Amino acid sequence: MKPRARPPRKPPRAFFERSTLAIARDLIGMHLVHDDGTRLRRGRIVETEAYQGPRDLAAHSSRGRTARTEVMFGAPGHAYVYFIYGFWNCLNVVTGAAGVPHAVLLRALEPVAGLGERASGPGLLCRAMGIDRRFNGIDLLGDELWLEAGHGAAPRLGRSARIGVGYAGAWALKRWRFFERGSPYVSGVRPRARSAAGAGRAPLRNNARART
Repeated sequence: MKPRARPPRKPPRAFFERSTLAIARDLIGMHLVHDDGTRLRRGRIVETEAYQGPRDLAAHSSRGRTARTEVMFGAPGHAYVYFIYGFWNCLNVVTGAAGVPHAVLLRALEPVAGLGERASGPGLLCRAMGIDRRFNGIDLLGDELWLEAGHGAAPRLGRSARIGVGYAGAWALKRWRFFERGSPYVSGVRPRARSAAGAGRAPLRNNARART
């Protein structure tokens, strides 16, 4: 007899209504899951960045309420997916109260199931997970793309300034990037170091800065 699949342990809606910085920390170690009906992809979140517009000049919502940022002003727990550089999609989790344009960018995943590509960097994450602009506004507690509790020990957290937001002045110095210390899947890790750490041959030394 085939064992019954364990139901996903999705967080309550209230999880997304809290402080954006708390959510960015608590997402580390949780799973992002995409079930398109034919393939299930699953990754463990190891890196995030918090954005707290409209005062935060690094946030898209600092430019006001536009067609692009409308989802950020909506209900928490939904996906804000944007397209950059004519090539990459990036996935954010909308947080806080409706009308407050806060979000958490998912920057990197540790592959768990169904991921044949690297997911270290926000653009690579979306490509590996099969996420594009069609998912903009989707409820992340639904049945196609969702978040759920992870398994095992709590991750050791590190934090740093956010990546690539030097244009934001003093806001660029906010230590609103969170990551799992020692993870070979954080986006700043060089491929050789990632392979060595993943095989248990060498400690991971640099996961403070990264690029998509």
